[in-house]
Amino acid sequence: MALKITVIGTGYLGATHAAAMAELGFEVMGLDVVPEKIEMLRRGEVPMYEPGLEELLRRHVAGIEGSSGRLRFTTDFAEVAAFGDVHFLCVNTPQKHGEYACDMSYVESALASLAPHLRGSALVVGKSTVPVGSADRLAAYLAEHAPAGGDAELAWNPEFLREGFAVQDTLHPDRIVVGVRSDRAEKLLREVYATPVGEGSPFVVTDFPTAELVKTSANSFLATKISFINAMAEVCEAADGDVAKLAEAIGYDDRIGKKFLRAGIGFGGGCLPKDIRAFMARAGELGADQALTFLREIDSINMRQRGRMVELTREALGGGPFLGKRVAVLGATFKPDSDDVRDSPALNVAGQIHLQGGQVTVYDPKGMANARRLFPTLGYAETATDAVRGADVVLHLTEWREFRELDAAALGEVAGARVILDGRNALDPEVWRRAGWTYRAMGRPTA
Repeated sequence: MALKITVIGTGYLGATHAAAMAELGFEVMGLDVVPEKIEMLRRGEVPMYEPGLEELLRRHVAGIEGSSGRLRFTTDFAEVAAFGDVHFLCVNTPQKHGEYACDMSYVESALASLAPHLRGSALVVGKSTVPVGSADRLAAYLAEHAPAGGDAELAWNPEFLREGFAVQDTLHPDRIVVGVRSDRAEKLLREVYATPVGEGSPFVVTDFPTAELVKTSANSFLATKISFINAMAEVCEAADGDVAKLAEAIGYDDRIGKKFLRAGIGFGGGCLPKDIRAFMARAGELGADQALTFLREIDSINMRQRGRMVELTREALGGGPFLGKRVAVLGATFKPDSDDVRDSPALNVAGQIHLQGGQVTVYDPKGMANARRLFPTLGYAETATDAVRGADVVLHLTEWREFRELDAAALGEVAGARVILDGRNALDPEVWRRAGWTYRAMGRPTA
């Protein structure tokens, strides 16, 4: 008999996972406690921008003409418990307000709501990023509160989604990690992921702590690599070097590689910043805080880049106050191919300049609505041309393809001054200079 799958939590992770499981051929039921979100998903609409997700969803949501009908949604925990064999927990684990630690309340609430309804054999699979040691505690809670007792088992299966590539990363993962305590749990998860494993995705079986550590370790390594090249950008600024050429040269070393070596205003979003901080907090609780003290400097370098961009802008405007200066900001999201503005370096820079008296106008291809909600006092334009019109300086802060393809000459016709600061080292300096622009990028004072 074919497995039935439920997905608890239908945000960015959950909606993607539910649609992907239906694409893999499973009957799927998604649950959320927000009725408005469920109604939207039932219409085949997604509450966020993610390339390809809405199309995938509409291929499978029951009630949509031409769909497979394999995907349904509910707000009822009793219904999902009765429906599913494997229950994926995909709820948020944000940073605690005023602390570095992870807020586990959503995970705990989801498990507390599901457990009393598990009367038969079931596997509950955590996908959320949690502090190491959480799975042990949650497994004990499940065994105690589920009527099925030991037949309701826990496993941990961390997610590795990249915003902008989430559908690809779910259907064709570069690795699948499962923390399990029984052959049965491993067998069920091999069945769930049989298609990608058959296509060659590695299937790594671990214990609970290792599975929990994989995601935070991976994010910490990526954050370290990004902050390393940004630290080198600071040195290049002081020494008149070129950080882009430096990155190119060291990237040819196979031990280092080229990825994540583009200097700029740093990382943001809903994962890397909060994950490395939660990792530090948990290491302190375990008495291993000295092992991760380097992450404090990683965090510091990352946040410092935002201030450096503000000062670079001030220098480009003559070194005085921002009062009365018109600043165009291209980009609001923390990365391209997303509408996510959580902890966005671009909006942080825009906000700092605005607070210091600058007249800031922002344009982003997909993040405008979310940016307006978060920073309602900033100015917003409907196009890049409108944002740049009359500006004394243009800041390129999110590396959307649209910005790389801008007509520099045409944009220069509407700008107040042809000065562009590339906060992502993603534009072609020669193209902009030929169009009469003064081009400046972080870590490349003479490039």
